[in-house]
Order: sequence, then structure tokens, then C-alpha cells
Amino acid sequence: MSRKILVFGEQRGGALKKPTMECVGLAKSLGDAEVIVIGSGISGVAETLAGTGVPVHAADDASLEYPSPELYVSAIQAAVDATGADVVLFSASAMGRDLAPRIAARNGAGFVSECLSLEADGDGFKARKSMYGGKAFAQVSVKSGAKLVATIKPGAYPAAETAGGGAVQPLSWSAPDNVGATVTAVEQIASDRPDLGEADTIVAGGRGLKEAEHFKLVEDVAAPLGAAVGASRAIVDAGWVPHHYQVGQTGTTVSPKLYIAMGISGAIQHLAGMRTSGCIVAVNKDPEAPIFKVADYGIVGDVFEVAPLLAEELKKATS
Repeated sequence: MSRKILVFGEQRGGALKKPTMECVGLAKSLGDAEVIVIGSGISGVAETLAGTGVPVHAADDASLEYPSPELYVSAIQAAVDATGADVVLFSASAMGRDLAPRIAARNGAGFVSECLSLEADGDGFKARKSMYGGKAFAQVSVKSGAKLVATIKPGAYPAAETAGGGAVQPLSWSAPDNVGATVTAVEQIASDRPDLGEADTIVAGGRGLKEAEHFKLVEDVAAPLGAAVGASRAIVDAGWVPHHYQVGQTGTTVSPKLYIAMGISGAIQHLAGMRTSGCIVAVNKDPEAPIFKVADYGIVGDVFEVAPLLAEELKKATS
């Protein structure tokens, strides 16, 4: 059975989100893949996606400059109708979690969220997904012939490689008559650090830092590496750092090549958001801390002693 797979190409301000390319790679392994990308001034994003060898449908309009669930769902549905897609894939990002259930409901499709794997199973599919904040995993079957909408955890699959041969075509689409709410502006926080969700290297801090001013230890280790900085929910809730620093089930799901956890015990919700990292290094004075169960390298020691030494050695190695 030939399957038609449509991928939602997530972008922000003309910058393609890394997990989109992972979804494209998965889609190409499942069947005939196509992509829908939505926004304003997104020709560069569309061409990048077409470079993977898949057809790209572009809804490029000034009204789509800022994300709007109602407008985006309308455009995605137009692409589903145009392509006859059996399967629609989204990244398990904040936007994907918002849009995917709406598309599933519109199409009477099966819906599987937070997939760690998704593969064909006869004329249907089987998936492995995380549940209860990463405390459990489930094997889910989608019956033969059923339509499917799924969100894929970032880092679950390798990104699609450049293949050439894809083409971009404008999507025939019109906005719905009644839109309940529109976004008129987006205020972004200026930072010279990499975006947390896109970074190859992340240094994160937790409650073991004891006080807000000690978060500088994390920044000192991150600086020589050019790394993004992250945090556990505990110190975000305590007001030490802003919410956009949070890594975990209720924060940002990350999958960098290197993740350094400093003073983080490893609550299951935090592990759910970073356990697919390529290499995990943990620093914690408690040898029984759960973080060590997922760490590739563990340092049992006082973060206040280890962090300055680590920062100094990294400066030497990178200078």
C-alpha cells in the first residue's frame, strides 16, 4: 500500500526548525513524502525543504507572518486535501502539540502523540510513545487503512539529507471567514546564545546550585563551548531564570549532541525532555541521583568545586 505522508514544516521568522528535517527523514522512509510550510517571506525555508527531494507546498502570505492556530489549521487542511495525505506528521513542539489534534479531529484520523518511533505495520502503523511525563512507554497500533496524525519527539530520527529534485509550489488556500483571535506582534528576547531547542550543546543547572546568583556557574561553563543554557523546572518555578530556559516535559524538549547537567537530580519530567541527547554529562554530589541512570559520564562531586574547574579547563581547550 502506497502511503502519502504530509509533514508540517515548522519555522519561526524565516528560520526552519531542526525537528522538521527529522520528520521529513521519517516521512521519506514511510512513503511518498510532501511538506506544507506556512508563513510570510518563507521562500528560503521552502527551498531548503525542497532540497531534501520532496515536493513543498508553500502558503506564503502576509496574514501568516505570526502563528495563528485557526489560520494555520486552515492552510494545513488545504494541503491535506490537495495531496490526499493518509498521514500527517508534526514535531512534538509547542506548535505541533497545538495544531496536530485539530487536524486529526477534522479528518477523523487516529492520533498518536510524543512518538519515539513510528513504522509501517502491514497496512497500518505501530508506534512507541512516552506517557505520563516520561514515566511509562506504550506500544500503539493504528489499524489498517486508518488515517493517522502523529507528533514526533525531537531527536527520535536523523534529519533528512540533501537529495535534490524537490519543487516548491504555492498552496491554493483562503483564510476562514471568522477568525476568533489574531497575533499582531511577537516580542522576542534578545540573546547571543543559541536557541535552546536547536543547540548542539547545552549546559543546564538545577536546584543543586542553591541560589539564583549561582546560576552564573552554568553560564561560565557554557561560554567556552558557545552552548545554550537550560534549567530544571524547580529553579524556573523558583524564579531564578525565565521559563524559556526550562528543559523537560513542560518546557523545551531538546536533543543536543552534548548535554551537561549541573546540580540536576533528574526528575522524570526533566529526563523526558533531554534523554535523547547524544552525550549526557552529569555533575551531582548524590551518587544515587536519577540523572546518573541516563548519563554517559557522571561526576560525583560538589558542583561549586567542579564547575569552576570545568570552566577553566574548557577555556584552555577552546582558546
